[in-house]
Amino acid sequence: MTSLTANASHWLDTNALTGKDTQINLQPFPFFVARNILNREMMSAFLEAFPHLKGAGYLPHEKEQCGAAINTLIEQFTDPEFANAIGRNLGIEELSQYPTYASISRTLKKRHGRIHTDGKSKVATALLYLNPEWTLDGNGCLRFLNCIDDFEDTVVPEVRPAYGTLVAFKRADNSFHGHLPFEGQRLVIQIAWLVSAADKERKAKRGRLSHILKRILGWFSGKQSVDGKDGATPM
Repeated sequence: MTSLTANASHWLDTNALTGKDTQINLQPFPFFVARNILNREMMSAFLEAFPHLKGAGYLPHEKEQCGAAINTLIEQFTDPEFANAIGRNLGIEELSQYPTYASISRTLKKRHGRIHTDGKSKVATALLYLNPEWTLDGNGCLRFLNCIDDFEDTVVPEVRPAYGTLVAFKRADNSFHGHLPFEGQRLVIQIAWLVSAADKERKAKRGRLSHILKRILGWFSGKQSVDGKDGATPM
């Protein structure tokens, strides 16, 4: 892994955010989709270093749970130069001035993905997908939308969460987004730039509590299966 981390500066290139594979939209709210921003030769290293999280949905990034490649990738993701390049695409001056909060999702339940705008504590959000391939249409694919109650009223074609795809958007009262129900593995790193340090601390506390509760529920569910108290079939 030493040789990989030594070349970490080349993993995320600001030029990739304005290349031919990037689609920038300013209406109905600022967002962009950048594809193929990661070298496919790095895929196996990222997959190996991706944490085996207990619990579905987004959980706080904990360095000790991740391998070196993921930790270094997140460092590059939150680097001021890269953050400001994201901000320029969104019309945000010096995005790097805002505190960052990193979270990771490995699996989803069907309850996830409902249409929302993100909370007002966020200035902008970016999502980097690491799934080797995504053959499903609709389910689990991100949609930017015109309203809060219609998954079919899309602004642009849905975005498959395939390896090397990065999407980012400026939080607004109409920054509607979500995806159709999906249950299973879906690898994502999320970076949020927050209004204040106080917002970051509150979000971190909620994330830690959620992580603890999900670990407890996961342990309890596993114990039930081992004790033969439910009919769940291991997958």
